[in-house]
Amino acid sequence: MKRLLASIASLFAAIAMNAAPIQDIPLKDIDGKDTSLKAFNGKVVLLVNVASRCGYTPQYKGLEAVHQKYKAQGFSVVGFPCNDFGRQEPGTPAEIKEFCSSNYSVTFPLMEKIVVKGQGQHPLYSALTSKDSPFPGDVKWNFGKFLLGKDGKILRRWDSGTEPTSSEVAKAIEDALAAK
Repeated sequence: MKRLLASIASLFAAIAMNAAPIQDIPLKDIDGKDTSLKAFNGKVVLLVNVASRCGYTPQYKGLEAVHQKYKAQGFSVVGFPCNDFGRQEPGTPAEIKEFCSSNYSVTFPLMEKIVVKGQGQHPLYSALTSKDSPFPGDVKWNFGKFLLGKDGKILRRWDSGTEPTSSEVAKAIEDALAAK
């Protein structure tokens, strides 16, 4: 039995070692087109799980401001609509796009609605929050933020209460943009 358990543990370790880089995880954009974070290779990226009917929804304004401020330097915000917390993102892709555009003039990329926590968790969020992540643990609510470096590695993580326009987030983005 011990040998069997050791073999199973070794197998899982080998699988974990060979796990695809975060950039290779398949995604779909808000229009249903296949994509991945490879589209952002060489860029600093702020991944955010977003929702239209949340107390933090006004952060869309700050996310767009940060996106505009740094995009010419190789930065992008990427939004992942999610209905996991209080069912605060019930909309269809078309409704989400319209809401973001008409209410917050969002120009940063939006992806398909995904599950960020629990059963059916998207592989991207599994990688972002797993015990092997530098910042492990479930996303606690809408507007959780993960900063990826130019190489796709997770550099920082913030919970919902951290404003995207805070000096802490700005410094982390600027440091990541300045890194070779």
